[in-house]
Amino acid sequence: MTPPGYILYLLAVGVLILLAVWLPLALRRLPLSLPIICVGLGAAIYRVGGVDLRPDPLAHPIIAERLTELVLIVALMGAGLKLDRPIGWRRWAVTWRLLGVAMPLTIAAVACAGYYGLGFPVAVALLLAAALAPTDPVLASDVQVGPPGSGYGDETRFALTSEAGLNDGLAFPFVHLAIAFAAASAASMQHLPDAAHMGRWLLVDVLWRISAGVAVGWLAGRGLGWLTFGSEARLSGTRDGLMVIGATFIAYALAEIAHGYGFLAVFVSALTLRHRERNHRYHAALHEMAEQVERLLMGAVLILFGGWLSLGPLSRLSWRDVIVALGILLVIRPLAGWVSLIGTVPRTRERALISFFGIRGVGSFYYLAYAHNHGALGADGRIWAVAGLVVLASILMHGITSTPLMHRMDVRLKDKPEG
Repeated sequence: MTPPGYILYLLAVGVLILLAVWLPLALRRLPLSLPIICVGLGAAIYRVGGVDLRPDPLAHPIIAERLTELVLIVALMGAGLKLDRPIGWRRWAVTWRLLGVAMPLTIAAVACAGYYGLGFPVAVALLLAAALAPTDPVLASDVQVGPPGSGYGDETRFALTSEAGLNDGLAFPFVHLAIAFAAASAASMQHLPDAAHMGRWLLVDVLWRISAGVAVGWLAGRGLGWLTFGSEARLSGTRDGLMVIGATFIAYALAEIAHGYGFLAVFVSALTLRHRERNHRYHAALHEMAEQVERLLMGAVLILFGGWLSLGPLSRLSWRDVIVALGILLVIRPLAGWVSLIGTVPRTRERALISFFGIRGVGSFYYLAYAHNHGALGADGRIWAVAGLVVLASILMHGITSTPLMHRMDVRLKDKPEG
């Protein structure tokens, strides 16, 4: 006889797949989002009981790292494929501002908040900053550009899509820096790594890993573009979007083998692949498959996140923790984003939306799990609880406001054209 637990898991997976397909359509005009429903569903399932799996990332750090890694790379491929705007210094000016100004300001401010406001050690405060600085490519789908062929899109959606695609890879050096700080503290009871460690961090974790990620991503994208559109046995002739999952894994694995940042490689490979035969209908099939897989994986992660919340990790937080967590969302990111966009093209209201929608999510959990598995930095339940509160608040706040705010912006831009 089939074990009842197995049947319940099959039922849960079936419901998850149906929700991933149906909910985006049902919630299209409502101030709700698929992530909110998934978190609530997960909390309800685990509160009712009867589920053997304890969704605690501290108890299952390897699973937490691999599962979040998987959903991130699929989301990054999908984000790169739907960007119609060719890459360029001026065309991507807002993106470069967000990466070069807003992100360093956010990391510095969150690190200070973690150190002075929460009393974290330097290494833990830096890890918190690195984990919470990037705009999440998974949960930001509601404020991103449309599928391939939708056009360049408004500056708000383009900025949030391109920023989310690139900043996950650029946050990684600071995760490695936090691990280096922790190693230095454990080895000699000093807070700062010595010159040799800092030199290695700059040369390897910053220069080499970023360069290798971009280079491998470009080469993989070129090769995949030729296989898809240029070879005699063109993959585009199959019209099967499943190829995009293989492309994602190949780009990520090759970058990791070269000791580069795989997240960066996946996004760059998607941009490069998108550049080949830009108007071909096969791009839409690839993006559709990536989006479907991403929604399914995201739903699973957020159901587990809701289950983890039902265990009560947030109950251990103090009022100071809550104030700092909300300050990261409501003050630090919006202010850093606003400062970075001074003097750029977007109107004042568009700048405000870009600054406000710095959505935090699955990427934050990945970095904490990675640090846990590579330097014991993520083993403190308090940093997980603070990050979890930030992500929960972001899911609720941005999920409720994204539909009405973006609709209002669309109406305003339509009524008041540029010029």
